[in-house]
Amino acid sequence: MCAGCFTHVLADARLRDESPTCPSCRVSISKETCSRNLAVEKAVSELPGECRFCQRELPRSMLEKHMTEICEERIVPCSFSNIGCPWNGPFHEAAYHANDCSHPNKSAREVLAHLENEERRRREQRRVHETLFTLLSYEKIAFHDIQFRPYRTDEYIHKLFYETSRFTAFNLQWVVKARVNDDQRDPTQSCQRHLSFQLCLKSKINNAMTIHYMLLKGPYGETKVLPMIYKFDFSESQTESNYNCINLVSTNADSNRLLAARMINFRLIMFQASK
Repeated sequence: MCAGCFTHVLADARLRDESPTCPSCRVSISKETCSRNLAVEKAVSELPGECRFCQRELPRSMLEKHMTEICEERIVPCSFSNIGCPWNGPFHEAAYHANDCSHPNKSAREVLAHLENEERRRREQRRVHETLFTLLSYEKIAFHDIQFRPYRTDEYIHKLFYETSRFTAFNLQWVVKARVNDDQRDPTQSCQRHLSFQLCLKSKINNAMTIHYMLLKGPYGETKVLPMIYKFDFSESQTESNYNCINLVSTNADSNRLLAARMINFRLIMFQASK
């Protein structure tokens, strides 16, 4: 199996609460018992593969470079896409299109809407970083390398969920919970998968407190998480935050990789706002 199919098989078994087995011979498989077949990998890399743009057959080891850098039929954007040109076409037509493209001759008023959208996107990215730098100046900051362990609900159809051990931050007890596909009844029926998490306060408090928090790849984690800062006001009656999607770089592939693992490792950083 290729790596993607292998992790998908392991993830499906985890969701069904079964032992993963080979789809061909039904022998039990796991990350520990399976290994890369280097001889087959080398042989496969020399087999011909077809470029999805020009349909030319090349050794598979050369396909990626061909499709991203060499193929004259590969799809590229217009060189004036940064001012709003929506054209996408074959690489060999890009120069001709650029010569005839109307966007360089448009007035500032005509391209203003596109530039405003781009500026809005960049401003949002900048806001996340500025907020993070502000939070790093807070007096009360805590971080923990957390480990999600899999559990099952007591329902007729057992649903998989994850929960960490209790940990201490700001002299209070906390746990983090995670679920698959927003608690979908049977995630094995979906090809697209994602994980979401919530922060839960386990200690009693008398006064409300505002917590900013973010989830990042831990030192023992396998997948990179894009930074996203969340905020929740904890109180005596509100002890569980909303569920937030774990912002993975490749949502579906990375989710299967996490589900295939016995434990899921992340780093949680928490900031307590001063009153």
